[in-house]
Amino acid sequence: MHLAAPTFILGAISWVLFIWWDRKKKASHPVHSVDKSTQALIRYDEYLLSSKEKVLSIFILAIPLSMIGYVFYKSMIMALLLSLLAILYPRYYQGHMIRLRKNKLNVQFKQALSCLSSSLSAGKSVETAFREALEDLRVLYPDPSCFIVHEFSIICRRMENGEPIEAALMDFSQRAHLEDAASFTDVFVTCKRTGGNLIEVMKRTSGIIGEKLEIKQDITVMIAQKKFESRVLLIAPILIVALLSFTSPEYMEPLYKGIGLIIMSLCLLLLAACGLLTHKIMNIKV
Repeated sequence: MHLAAPTFILGAISWVLFIWWDRKKKASHPVHSVDKSTQALIRYDEYLLSSKEKVLSIFILAIPLSMIGYVFYKSMIMALLLSLLAILYPRYYQGHMIRLRKNKLNVQFKQALSCLSSSLSAGKSVETAFREALEDLRVLYPDPSCFIVHEFSIICRRMENGEPIEAALMDFSQRAHLEDAASFTDVFVTCKRTGGNLIEVMKRTSGIIGEKLEIKQDITVMIAQKKFESRVLLIAPILIVALLSFTSPEYMEPLYKGIGLIIMSLCLLLLAACGLLTHKIMNIKV
């Protein structure tokens, strides 16, 4: 019983640190931009966590898990065993970072297509349109390490070196792993070879991607409240058990021995299953 207060304090502190760290990571260069000192090609479906990120992510999740384990079992051994599940979190966090980068690139790519469409509508050649689009993107995104600025810089540099623009776009599409980028590249290459109307292609592609992003944003707004409600519903049973356990220990004592431990384990498994199910339902891909 004497460990309850420190455990809850550590749990609260860990969640505050997690929120702060997650927001800081979203604003950092590995998520939204690239190191401007390097010209390495980026594969957006890959993200390598540093040792510091792995250790910190495990530590921040291990404390809440140990708190939950202590609430449900009143045993520091079980709390320690449950906290070991935190070693699985870096893989999830890695996927989370990959999705953030690809979403950011997709929004920037849509803006790049708008710039290209404007330049082509003014009668510019394709090569000139890409160069002018790069200058427009540098105005829209002043940070030179921005993803789309970095990628368009590589495309323009390859054109200056005599490489066909189709090859540069195909390489970008393969590394980006974005459906919109792949579709645009296929249509662009086809039009370039057959003499199709590139201006109309740019306009239609930009419009379609813009509509998809708007639909995705509308869906995100609609499910944001439901996500919050689902998290509250998952946390509420844990708080109720903790409140009853630490304020009325005699009332909850049967659940911490014998068959009561099996009941608590089943309840914990059901909560975990509900959490995974709600995450699956809320994870809508557009």
